[in-house]
Amino acid sequence: MASIQGTRGPGRIQGTRARGIALHAVLIVGLLLSAFPFYWAVIMSTHTSSEIFAYPPKLLPGSHFLENVRNLFHSVAFFGSMGNSLLVAGSVTFLVLFFDSLAAFVFAKFDFPGKNVLFALLMLIFTVPAQLSAIPQFVIMAKLGWIGTMTSLIVPAAANAFGIFWMRQYMKGAIHDELLDASRIDGASFLRQYWHVALPVVRPGLAFLGIFTFMGQWNDYAWPLIALTDPRNVTLQVALSQLNGTHGTTDYGIVVTGALLALIPLLIVFAIGAKQIIGDLGKGAIR
Repeated sequence: MASIQGTRGPGRIQGTRARGIALHAVLIVGLLLSAFPFYWAVIMSTHTSSEIFAYPPKLLPGSHFLENVRNLFHSVAFFGSMGNSLLVAGSVTFLVLFFDSLAAFVFAKFDFPGKNVLFALLMLIFTVPAQLSAIPQFVIMAKLGWIGTMTSLIVPAAANAFGIFWMRQYMKGAIHDELLDASRIDGASFLRQYWHVALPVVRPGLAFLGIFTFMGQWNDYAWPLIALTDPRNVTLQVALSQLNGTHGTTDYGIVVTGALLALIPLLIVFAIGAKQIIGDLGKGAIR
């Protein structure tokens, strides 16, 4: 018996090690394939438009990055447009996190008349494409006198069906009824239960929703293009679209440089949100 186990042991260890090496090799290849578009964008931002289309393609950095940056700042109001995007994306993210989590808390942990009907209507709204609401939304914003202002971007996006659905599903499993019962016994009001009991538990879910919302608002192009009639209030994506054919032909070196610089706030937000998610999940595992 001992001899049989002894002969099988090294073989199993070698097989496990081989599977581990193969798995890591596949993951490394996948990582390289995923990172190559970003690397290629960095390379293109350091070349002129003619060099980008040269054959064979240049895979090493060039010497025109600073020139492309100067031409970019000369062609569009980059920092002003980035400030507009930060204002819109930051405001919408804050409002979505508050309103969606508050509504989700009610749907997840409280019973009231018409709850299922309201949630079904919410899911119905979730299935409607955003493009169908563009014209009615524009008419409403025009009647309110908000066309051309940041308000036309912030207020309509202050709450959304996806965020409520996501946070409801997260809260149903993360918040235990015993915690709420104990807070009620202690005399906590609804808002105190929401602030002191619910929010500390669902921070990973809020972090994901914050990242998702900020990225969606930052990259939004169609609605800002329609609603922002004042050139001073355009967001960064609309400003960067003006680079196409600015001088009769499109300078792809400048376009890629602008797109690359526009990624910096997204990377910062993603790093902060991912750190929050990993940290809170780690604390939960330890507990």
